[in-house]
Parts: sequence; structure tokens; C-alpha cells
Amino acid sequence: MGILNRSCMEQNQYNPDNQHEVDNRTDKYDEANDRQTFMTDLEKVQSNLEKYGYTEQFRVEKGKLVGIESKKSYKPKDVRAVNFYRFEGISDPDDMSIMYAIETSDGCKGTLTDAYGRFSDDETGDFMKKVEIEKKAGGME
Repeated sequence: MGILNRSCMEQNQYNPDNQHEVDNRTDKYDEANDRQTFMTDLEKVQSNLEKYGYTEQFRVEKGKLVGIESKKSYKPKDVRAVNFYRFEGISDPDDMSIMYAIETSDGCKGTLTDAYGRFSDDETGDFMKKVEIEKKAGGME
């Protein structure tokens, strides 16, 4: 049993005859939780990342990461993915994509977007397999 399951079970209390769980929820729901977050779609994530300086857009070309505006190119050892985000298409779950927040050895920050799954770009996938991926636990703050 994993740690998560164990901690969830520890939170549930059972009555002595083990027939019914005790419901530990508070039933205090004063406000609707219908707010939208910046994580709802690729465009919103892109916008949020730009606030943190991830303004360059990259593509993989001939085994190197290339900045679309800067035209600088980077080998996998010069690139680190500090976060990534996966998205599903609104009407088609097979329409998936992934966006990487990228930092380079010379301080350039930007994003790399690729299809995810069977429609992904092989060259981009091969490049990213060689890149250090370190997802920041606290997000992009």
C-alpha cells in the first residue's frame, strides 16, 4: 500500500463494529469553486510563463534546440526543462500536447511545445529524452 493511500486511510475513522465509515468532511461549502486557473489551456499557461520571463519559443531542428526569435541553438546538455504541462483537446482526448518551460546554459528562457502521444514529433521527443527535466514542485514562482 502506498504512502498516499495509507495517509488517506489513517484520516478515515471506523466505528467499533467496522461496518460504517465516519464521514470527516465539514459540509461547509460557502462559495462555488468555479474560478478558472491559469492551467486550463495551453494559451493561458504560455501567458503565465511569459510573466516569469519564458518569452522565447523553441523548436528542435537537426538535433538541436533553436530559438525562433534569437536563432541561437543549444545541445541537450545546455538545456534544462524546469517544468512541463500536458493538455488534452477540448473535443478530442487524442488531441494532446505538451509544453516544456526551458532554461538554457546562457540564461535564455522560453517554451517548447509538441504534440503528445502518437502525433508527437520524433525529433523533438528524441531531443527531450536527452534533456534534464526537473519539475519545480512549487510551480513557476
